[in-house]
Amino acid sequence: MASQTQGIQQLLAAEKRAADKVGEARKRKQRRLKQAKEEAQEEIERYRQERERQFKEFEAKHMGSREGVAAKIDADTVRKIEEMNRSISVNKAALLSEILTLVYDIKPTLHKNYQPSKAK
Repeated sequence: MASQTQGIQQLLAAEKRAADKVGEARKRKQRRLKQAKEEAQEEIERYRQERERQFKEFEAKHMGSREGVAAKIDADTVRKIEEMNRSISVNKAALLSEILTLVYDIKPTLHKNYQPSKAK
Protein backbone atom coordinates (compact mmCIF):
# COMPACT_ATOMS: atom_id res chain seq x y z
CA MET A 1 0.00 0.00 0.00
CA ALA A 2 2.88 2.33 0.69
CA SER A 3 4.12 2.04 -2.88
CA GLN A 4 0.64 2.81 -4.15
CA THR A 5 0.48 5.94 -1.97
CA GLN A 6 3.94 6.89 -3.09
CA GLY A 7 2.90 6.46 -6.76
CA ILE A 8 -0.15 8.67 -6.19
CA GLN A 9 2.02 11.27 -4.51
CA GLN A 10 4.41 11.22 -7.47
CA LEU A 11 1.49 11.60 -9.88
CA LEU A 12 0.09 14.52 -7.90
CA ALA A 13 3.51 16.14 -7.76
CA ALA A 14 3.96 15.65 -11.51
CA GLU A 15 0.49 17.05 -12.16
CA LYS A 16 1.34 20.10 -10.01
CA ARG A 17 4.62 20.65 -11.89
CA ALA A 18 2.76 20.34 -15.19
CA ALA A 19 0.12 22.83 -14.03
CA ASP A 20 2.90 25.22 -12.94
CA LYS A 21 4.61 24.89 -16.33
CA VAL A 22 1.31 25.52 -18.13
CA GLY A 23 0.66 28.54 -15.90
CA GLU A 24 4.15 29.91 -16.61
CA ALA A 25 3.64 29.34 -20.33
CA ARG A 26 0.35 31.26 -20.18
CA LYS A 27 2.02 34.10 -18.31
CA ARG A 28 4.84 34.23 -20.90
CA LYS A 29 2.27 34.22 -23.68
CA GLN A 30 0.35 37.08 -22.04
CA ARG A 31 3.60 39.06 -21.61
CA ARG A 32 4.52 38.46 -25.27
CA LEU A 33 1.04 39.54 -26.40
CA LYS A 34 1.21 42.66 -24.26
CA GLN A 35 4.69 43.48 -25.56
CA ALA A 36 3.56 42.91 -29.17
CA LYS A 37 0.57 45.17 -28.60
CA GLU A 38 2.76 47.93 -27.15
CA GLU A 39 5.20 47.63 -30.05
CA ALA A 40 2.32 47.81 -32.52
CA GLN A 41 0.97 50.93 -30.79
CA GLU A 42 4.42 52.55 -30.94
CA GLU A 43 4.72 51.69 -34.63
CA ILE A 44 1.26 53.10 -35.31
CA GLU A 45 2.17 56.31 -33.48
CA ARG A 46 5.43 56.65 -35.43
CA TYR A 47 3.55 56.12 -38.70
CA ARG A 48 0.89 58.66 -37.71
CA GLN A 49 3.57 61.23 -36.84
CA GLU A 50 5.37 60.62 -40.13
CA ARG A 51 2.16 61.05 -42.13
CA GLU A 52 1.32 64.21 -40.17
CA ARG A 53 4.78 65.61 -40.94
CA GLN A 54 4.37 64.76 -44.65
CA PHE A 55 0.95 66.44 -44.71
CA LYS A 56 2.31 69.60 -43.09
CA GLU A 57 5.13 69.71 -45.64
CA PHE A 58 2.63 69.23 -48.49
CA GLU A 59 0.34 71.91 -47.04
CA ALA A 60 3.20 74.38 -46.62
CA LYS A 61 4.48 73.65 -50.13
CA HIS A 62 1.14 73.96 -51.93
CA MET A 63 -0.82 76.39 -49.82
CA GLY A 64 1.82 78.39 -48.05
CA SER A 65 1.49 79.05 -44.40
CA ARG A 66 -1.89 79.66 -42.87
CA GLU A 67 -0.85 83.16 -41.90
CA GLY A 68 0.11 83.82 -45.53
CA VAL A 69 -3.26 82.62 -46.78
CA ALA A 70 -5.09 84.71 -44.18
CA ALA A 71 -3.03 87.79 -45.06
CA LYS A 72 -3.78 87.29 -48.77
CA ILE A 73 -7.51 86.98 -48.08
CA ASP A 74 -7.44 90.14 -45.94
CA ALA A 75 -5.55 92.06 -48.64
CA ASP A 76 -8.05 90.93 -51.32
CA THR A 77 -10.95 91.96 -49.11
CA VAL A 78 -9.49 95.42 -48.48
CA ARG A 79 -8.79 95.86 -52.21
CA LYS A 80 -12.36 94.90 -53.15
CA ILE A 81 -13.87 97.23 -50.55
CA GLU A 82 -11.73 100.12 -51.83
CA GLU A 83 -12.80 99.28 -55.38
CA MET A 84 -16.48 99.35 -54.36
CA ASN A 85 -16.03 102.66 -52.55
CA ARG A 86 -14.42 104.21 -55.66
CA SER A 87 -17.27 102.90 -57.80
CA ILE A 88 -19.80 104.39 -55.39
CA SER A 89 -18.12 107.78 -55.36
CA VAL A 90 -17.91 107.86 -59.18
CA ASN A 91 -21.49 106.74 -59.87
CA LYS A 92 -23.33 108.20 -56.87
CA ALA A 93 -24.44 111.48 -58.50
CA ALA A 94 -25.61 109.83 -61.73
CA LEU A 95 -27.53 107.16 -59.83
CA LEU A 96 -29.29 109.67 -57.57
CA SER A 97 -30.18 111.76 -60.61
CA GLU A 98 -31.65 108.73 -62.39
CA ILE A 99 -33.67 107.67 -59.34
CA LEU A 100 -35.04 111.19 -58.80
CA THR A 101 -35.96 111.47 -62.49
CA LEU A 102 -37.93 108.24 -62.27
CA VAL A 103 -39.68 109.38 -59.08
CA TYR A 104 -40.56 112.87 -60.38
CA ASP A 105 -41.54 111.87 -63.92
CA ILE A 106 -44.86 110.18 -63.21
CA LYS A 107 -47.18 109.64 -66.17
CA PRO A 108 -50.56 108.54 -64.89
CA THR A 109 -52.19 106.03 -67.23
CA LEU A 110 -54.88 103.43 -66.83
CA HIS A 111 -53.77 99.88 -66.50
CA LYS A 112 -54.33 97.84 -69.64
CA ASN A 113 -56.67 95.46 -67.78
CA TYR A 114 -58.85 98.23 -66.36
CA GLN A 115 -62.47 98.11 -67.54
CA PRO A 116 -64.70 100.94 -66.45
CA SER A 117 -67.90 99.71 -64.92
CA LYS A 118 -71.12 100.71 -66.73
CA ALA A 119 -73.59 102.62 -64.57
CA LYS A 120 -77.21 101.56 -64.89
